[in-house]
Amino acid sequence: MKTLKSLIYSTAFLFVFSATAQDMKKGFTYLETGKYAQAESFFSTILKDYPDNKTARLCYGRAIGLNGKAQEANDLFTDLLKDYPNDFEVKLNYGESLLWNNNFKAARVYYKALVAEDPKSFAALLGYANTLSNLKAYEDALTMVNNALEVSPGNPNAMISKKYIYLGYAYQNQQAQNYDKAEILLTKNLEIFGDDKDTLLNLANLYLIWNKLDSAKSIYNRLAEQPEHKIIAQNGLALVEHLNGKEKKALGLSTQAYNSLNENTDQNITKQTTERYAQALIWNKKFKAATNLIDTLITENPNKNWVLALRATLNIYKSNFKKSLTDYNQILENDSTSFDGNLGKANVLKALGYTDEAYTSAENTLKFYDNQKDATNFINQLNNSFAPYLESSASHTFDNGDNKAFSFNSNVVFPLSTKLAILGNYNYRTTNNTITNNSATSNNLSLGLSYKLIPSITFKGTAGMTSAKAESEDYTQLLTDLSFNIKSFKLQTLDIGYKRQIESFNADLLDRELVQNNYYANYNLGTNFNLGWFTQLMHTSQNDGNKRNLLFTSLYYNLLPKPALKVGVNYQYITFKEQVPTIYFSPEKFNVYEVFMNVIKNEDSAKPKSWFYNLTAAYGYQFIEDDEKQSTYRFQGALGYKFSERSLLNLYGTHSNIASATAAGFTFTEIGLRFKWLFL
Repeated sequence: MKTLKSLIYSTAFLFVFSATAQDMKKGFTYLETGKYAQAESFFSTILKDYPDNKTARLCYGRAIGLNGKAQEANDLFTDLLKDYPNDFEVKLNYGESLLWNNNFKAARVYYKALVAEDPKSFAALLGYANTLSNLKAYEDALTMVNNALEVSPGNPNAMISKKYIYLGYAYQNQQAQNYDKAEILLTKNLEIFGDDKDTLLNLANLYLIWNKLDSAKSIYNRLAEQPEHKIIAQNGLALVEHLNGKEKKALGLSTQAYNSLNENTDQNITKQTTERYAQALIWNKKFKAATNLIDTLITENPNKNWVLALRATLNIYKSNFKKSLTDYNQILENDSTSFDGNLGKANVLKALGYTDEAYTSAENTLKFYDNQKDATNFINQLNNSFAPYLESSASHTFDNGDNKAFSFNSNVVFPLSTKLAILGNYNYRTTNNTITNNSATSNNLSLGLSYKLIPSITFKGTAGMTSAKAESEDYTQLLTDLSFNIKSFKLQTLDIGYKRQIESFNADLLDRELVQNNYYANYNLGTNFNLGWFTQLMHTSQNDGNKRNLLFTSLYYNLLPKPALKVGVNYQYITFKEQVPTIYFSPEKFNVYEVFMNVIKNEDSAKPKSWFYNLTAAYGYQFIEDDEKQSTYRFQGALGYKFSERSLLNLYGTHSNIASATAAGFTFTEIGLRFKWLFL
């Protein structure tokens, strides 16, 4: 976001010059037309012949001050004040030289005295207004500029100052997240100055930050009605479409703007448009075209921060985080205050698992950009990811084998640092069969920890006990779950682990005290072209002597990003060493093939006070032993509401006739309610 700069300098004050023997009309014209170098040379020549001429000294001082020699001008006017301590014209020029030197605190005191000396001096009132504006005292600045306009109604210099005071005041409120007040101020500016480009752009930017995307779109369309600003408006409209998840529209608008550029286009607009076009290519995952464009820009603009930031963004989208980090470090070497450099680096460090360093980089951003929303949101999201939370669910399960169950599960995660967290779990399950009247209950309690060994490897381990009450006997058993999450390669994740559990699907199985030792590996591979692959391998040994091997693999394609829509094919293979079909589902060989579709609006991406959902539908065939194929179906869904960043509630359900969905091989249905609360 670009920082709005207040108007620093007023234009030349009005002077009443006394008649002199010298003709200085040519020099006055240089000053009035902004030819300060020529004015400096002209009045320097005059002063060689007339070194004490007050008018020539004043004009020379103004010429050098407006030509970038602010301190020399201040020194000259200081000397003039010594010679003419009561000359109001000299005082006005001295006051303006304080503004040229950005000495606003001294200027505030000085102009206050000038206005007290002559409350009707237009130059004093306008200088005081500009001083207050630079000190961000916008209420008082508005009062002063309005007083100046009472003295000189409609004065163009005062009107320009008033416009920028409104813009600065609106930006101040925007930074404080007083969006309503900022909107009122910008709307007032439009009433005074019509469809002013600067005001329209600031209002559109406010709506973007406020997440009023339709309003932002309306403002950019209003700006587009001015042919000379159409390209700027298209750049803004492309961003709006991107934020709305409409990447193709964003690219279309950006392409139009980019193709409209020519050799006569303002260089800043050319840069902004090229930057937006490269971003739009990246958003649409047109990585080859984006790479070619950025490589050309790097050649033409070596070591320029805006081009390095584009290459860093491209590498983030391609998950080349280490390359991206190199570019962000170069940006910060060029300019330690760079917003893109500091916050971009924070995002990359987070992705690489360097959480503490990510915090530091985000906090550096706020040192230079106080209360900046993107940086504060980033830190808030990090804070939430390390906030202790409670996640509880209650569910009811039933199948066509007349088994019914009620289950309550509660997980607590309590981070002690960015690396270490304490884990806790309690599970209660009661189940019965309405035909056999067999019933059983179990209570599981476990404690453990999660520890990030290195940025790419996290260990999780829990241990606990289960206490079961069944028809034949009561017993307790040890529970264990140990795993390593490994992210050593780009777009790849590997989980390997061991889990000891009790089969508790129905009362009969609980009664048998069936202990399972599961050794598993999960592998997930992503790509930059929307294709993904997930595979699970599991070997299970049981205390009844049986063994099971399981393979599940899924190949899927992401069709849409928002909401996420993917389609794919799944394959599952299960084999048991021994077949005991009267006790539990244990075929010698079992195969399932299915196609599926999944649409999801993830709870993590959902904004506070909004809905999220997840729906999966699958259809296929299963093959049990050498039997004829059977058609299968599976439906899973969830619908929830995010009350705030700290709490959510959702309803979920599953219905499937795939035999492997339950230990008993029955058609299975589950419905439940889940609540999550970040409690500290």
